[in-house]
Amino acid sequence: MSRKGTIGHVAHGKSTVVKAISGVQTVRFKMSWSVTLQLSLDMQMQRYTSVKMKSAPGAMCYKAYGSGKEDSPMCDVPGFENSRMKLLRHVSFVDCPGHDILMATMLNGAAIMDGALLLIAANESCPQPQTSEHLAAVEIMRLQHIIILQNKVDLIQENVAINQHEAIQKFIQGTVADGAPVVPISAQLKYNIDVVCEYIVKKIPIPERNFISPPNMIVIRSFDVNKPGFEVDEIKGGVAGGSILRGVLKVNQFIEVRPGIVVKDETGNIKCTPIYTRIVSLYAEQNELQFAVPGGLIGVGTTMDPTLTRADRLVGQVLGDVGSLPEVLLSLRLIGVRTKGTEKQGKVSKLAKGEILMLNIGSMSTGARVIAVKNDLAKLQLTSPVCTSKGEKIALSRRVEKHWRLIGWGMIQAGTTLMFLHAHFE
Repeated sequence: MSRKGTIGHVAHGKSTVVKAISGVQTVRFKMSWSVTLQLSLDMQMQRYTSVKMKSAPGAMCYKAYGSGKEDSPMCDVPGFENSRMKLLRHVSFVDCPGHDILMATMLNGAAIMDGALLLIAANESCPQPQTSEHLAAVEIMRLQHIIILQNKVDLIQENVAINQHEAIQKFIQGTVADGAPVVPISAQLKYNIDVVCEYIVKKIPIPERNFISPPNMIVIRSFDVNKPGFEVDEIKGGVAGGSILRGVLKVNQFIEVRPGIVVKDETGNIKCTPIYTRIVSLYAEQNELQFAVPGGLIGVGTTMDPTLTRADRLVGQVLGDVGSLPEVLLSLRLIGVRTKGTEKQGKVSKLAKGEILMLNIGSMSTGARVIAVKNDLAKLQLTSPVCTSKGEKIALSRRVEKHWRLIGWGMIQAGTTLMFLHAHFE
């Protein structure tokens, strides 16, 4: 399974195109544990769904179906009604928010993408602020495979669409999206959605997956599935949702979550306690699994106290084999630090000693104070510990007019390891 993200400016049609492809309204849908997830009511969460990409041999017809759909539906293209659709690929979509105040949330979603659909509304000038910012973000995350969707072409005349197409080509020149296909669509009318499905299958390769290394999964959601009034023997353990980066998770496997429980002692020093627990269930939407592999989004049911997973408390943490996860760091030394503004921001000033930044490391967002800076080197003190490793690329955001705006990136060279308290078994 591959992981795709929809990115772009607010109201350019990201959620609508996911609905057009998958048939799922990502703002609200039910998972297999029968809890309605209002993933975006507070406009701070990622929204996601999974689909199956299929094609009928000879019909040149590409379609997407929900992950619960039968494996071989019949083709509905005239002349090919007796042909069965062939499964080509499983795809998970992370539908990122486009509001400028939710840039951190978008960066968290970008951490698990291996391809992206960049939405650009045809009835607005290009680029809009978050169009530039989101493209810069996926460039930081080293995302190589992008398809540009020129949406809402039903609202403009043909000559206007052609002029904007030229503006898009100029905008992406010299960026990671240079040379990417630009597909005119109407997500609302489902115009050219079959072409989008074809491009996803043909133009975005499935990345090589590592099934041998110890499992490592970054958490982008966590929640308590228990309803008020449940009896004691009905209570289920906490659930963590995310994407496996490498390795395989299995039911009944013992796992560790880092940093785990983070507290401050009486002197104000940060301490953390890793959580040890057992996997009791694995789900990919409605599909119950016995094991899960890299790619796609999964839910991991555990024996963990559900209060530890309630209200996304584990977002940004890392889950994997006991003793195999990276170190937990409280300060970082970065190399290759660069600042770069979008068209709206213009030239961005370099980092200054003492200023406060927001960092995005994997799916973790945390504050950081600049302790020292020299040329392309910087030392940062984190407000919250992170489980990460040397060589990880991180995004830097600065407070600009009450909003966090992406200003640059750097790579972890080293860090100060945080000492663990006793282990917390669940």
